Amino acid sequence: MSRLHISRSDFLFAQIALFTAIGLQIITWLNNNNSSFGPHPIIILSELSLAIVIGLMALHPTLAQHAAYRTASFALLGLISAENVTSIWLVLGQLVSNSSHLSGYQLLGSAVAIFLTNIIVFALWYWEIDSPGLSGKRWSRNDQDFLFLQQEKPDLYPQWRPNFVDYLYHSVTNAINFAPAETRPITRQAKVLMGMQALISITTLALVIARSVSILGQ
Repeated sequence: MSRLHISRSDFLFAQIALFTAIGLQIITWLNNNNSSFGPHPIIILSELSLAIVIGLMALHPTLAQHAAYRTASFALLGLISAENVTSIWLVLGQLVSNSSHLSGYQLLGSAVAIFLTNIIVFALWYWEIDSPGLSGKRWSRNDQDFLFLQQEKPDLYPQWRPNFVDYLYHSVTNAINFAPAETRPITRQAKVLMGMQALISITTLALVIARSVSILGQ
C-alpha cells in the first residue's frame, strides 16, 4: 500500500473536526449523569490522547509513514464511532424504561451532539476509505469508493480530487436526506458505511429528538 500526500489544509480541517467530535462527546457525557462512572471518561481521554499523538506524528514525515501512525488513526476513528453508538444506546435506554432523570433540554442537547458527531465521524471514514484519510494510505487498486460529480466531467474539472470538506458535505447530506445528494457510492464498503450512518441518524432524529421535544412541551 503506497502512501498518499495529505495537504496541510485537509489535515487541519480533519484535526478541527476530530476535536469538535470529541468535544461533542464530552457534552453528551456531561449531560448524561449516569455516565459519570464507567468507561466513558477513559474512552474520551483515549480519544484526546490519540488525536494529539496523530497531530504530533503528522508533523514529522518519517513518523507519519510508520505503521503505528496508521494504527492510531484507525483506533481513534473506531473509538469515536463506538462511543457515539454507546451514547445513543444509553439515552434511548433511559427513554424506553421511563427512568430518565434528565431534563428535556439535556436530552435535546445530547441528541444534537450525537447527531453532529455522527456526521463528523462518518465524514472521516469516507475520507479514509476513499483515500488519503488520516492514515494517508491507498486501500484499493482503483483508489475510489465514491463517484463525485466533478469526476464525471473530467473536461471541466481536470485532475480534480476530493478533499475532506467534500466528504463532510457528503456526510451531511446522507445524515439528513438518508441518501447521497450528488456523490454516489460505488463499492460495498461505501454503501455499508452510508447505510450505518443513515440508521444512526434516523434513530437519533426520530426517537431521541422527538421524545426530547415532547418533554419540553409538557
